[in-house]
Amino acid sequence: MSRISLTRYLVEEQRQRGSIPADLRLLLEVVSRACKAIANAVNKGALAGVLGSAESGNIQGEKQQKLDLIANEVLLDANELGGNLAAMASEEMDSFYEIPHRYPMGEYLLLFDPLDGSSNVDVNVSIGTIFSVLKKPLGSDAVSEADFLQSGQHQVAAGYAVYGPQTTLVLTVGNGVQCFTLDREAGSFVLTQKNVRIPEDTQEFAINMSNMRHWDQPIKRYINECLAGEEGPRQKNFNMRWVASMVADVQRILTRGGIFMYPWDKRTPDRAGKLRLLYEANPMSLLIEQAGGLATTGQERILDVVPHALHQRISVILGSKNEVTRVARYYKEKENTYATPQI
Repeated sequence: MSRISLTRYLVEEQRQRGSIPADLRLLLEVVSRACKAIANAVNKGALAGVLGSAESGNIQGEKQQKLDLIANEVLLDANELGGNLAAMASEEMDSFYEIPHRYPMGEYLLLFDPLDGSSNVDVNVSIGTIFSVLKKPLGSDAVSEADFLQSGQHQVAAGYAVYGPQTTLVLTVGNGVQCFTLDREAGSFVLTQKNVRIPEDTQEFAINMSNMRHWDQPIKRYINECLAGEEGPRQKNFNMRWVASMVADVQRILTRGGIFMYPWDKRTPDRAGKLRLLYEANPMSLLIEQAGGLATTGQERILDVVPHALHQRISVILGSKNEVTRVARYYKEKENTYATPQI
């Protein structure tokens, strides 16, 4: 049986099932080629002099890695020519990037975190690229920031690439999650997992335990119950995993189940969380839900959140359905405990 390449998969989605238009297919192929170029830069590492920090910082005040900037430029350069996009927005840029007038303009918006987990670059731990595709709202030909401020349920495609022992591209166009592995000799992504499903139950959680003293009570309650093991209320043992690279942690959850948490904490009480809604939380939440899992802030479904800024941050709890439901219930019980009594 012949192998199914990413191109063949997308062509079949377009022609046989009619689930994606031609322009979206072409856009996703361009993004995949950009991911291959980023994978090559990551793989060369010190040989190409791309490790270490850059002198610049991003709009969030975070130190940028050299590969952050390289990956950002690769995605911009690859996608500005195709005629499928109206504009792009990146975690690494202050504002959005409108397609130059010398190029044809399309109807889609591309948002991306060019190199998620880039703090792991120098220690050779898995990192990745996260992307999200929206349709530009009908109306004016000019692009504004407001065009990007759509809730995650309006995404027409989302995915990520993991640069690890293998380079894996994980994609949804709204009808399930498919995984493609890069065949380096052939230079193409090949379908290796179809219609990925996340187990509803798990005995594995991913969270940065060093922040425990800063968490809200529902998160502490959930983690304490997991740590209590067979003797505790859950009556089973849990394992903890934490890569500090969201793409790697989500890839593990898609493969074998689990729950990933990057919640609000009291060090920044005026900020809803650490992860970015548009570049990280929304695309990952769409993938998780398409694979049968759930994604919440604790109080609401992430895909229902209407953004108010390009670089808005949010609390993220996602993964196996029954575990995420439990955490959301703990938040609800806390709300009820502190609710004002009705007179």
